[in-house]
Amino acid sequence: MEKVKNLLKPRPTPQQQLREWQHRLRKECRGLERQIQDVQREEKNVEKAIREAAKRNDMGSAKALAKELVRSKRAVNRLFENKAQLNSVSMHLGEIVATSRTVGHLSKSAEVMKVVNDLMKAPALAATMQEFSKEMTKAGVMEEMVNEAVDSALDSEDIEEEIEEEVDKVLALLAGETASQLPDAVRTQKIQQASTSRRQAVAEGADDDKEDLEEIRARLAKVRS
Repeated sequence: MEKVKNLLKPRPTPQQQLREWQHRLRKECRGLERQIQDVQREEKNVEKAIREAAKRNDMGSAKALAKELVRSKRAVNRLFENKAQLNSVSMHLGEIVATSRTVGHLSKSAEVMKVVNDLMKAPALAATMQEFSKEMTKAGVMEEMVNEAVDSALDSEDIEEEIEEEVDKVLALLAGETASQLPDAVRTQKIQQASTSRRQAVAEGADDDKEDLEEIRARLAKVRS
């Protein structure tokens, strides 16, 4: 009976199909915006934790946190890029529908196919874009795509080097700024006491620092996922 109903159900016009697609694309954009806001809110806490680690001369934790912050900011940049790509798909779909009024049918778009293919590689959008791909292929907007394997190890060494450079910049900005705010006498005293006090600090607070670091990492991973 359900199959019969589906057969009898009138096929949506290109304009109706466009509105439905654009509605779902806007919904995905709002989801990305919320995710970006959550990550950026958590990044403020990480920046604060880096400054606090630098104040107690725990540069090991400061660097580990800085690396998490760099990776987080890269993830946010990818989310912004994904949002722009969703808007691009919506715009191109509008152009296709406008053209269909003249030619009488939806035309294929290499640009839409390329952007949708890129978005299918984004973890947060993969399932949704696979569904879009099927619908657009059926509607004649795209050709059927074959998923390409992505070599995640490609240029991984170069990426790690870039991350290390960005980590140094973060530490210079946040940890360096914290050090510069201390009076000269205090900075001198901290340097003189570093070798003796560090062992005591590690012995007394290493477990707590490790727990704090792991908690921050877990919160960042949660909001990024």
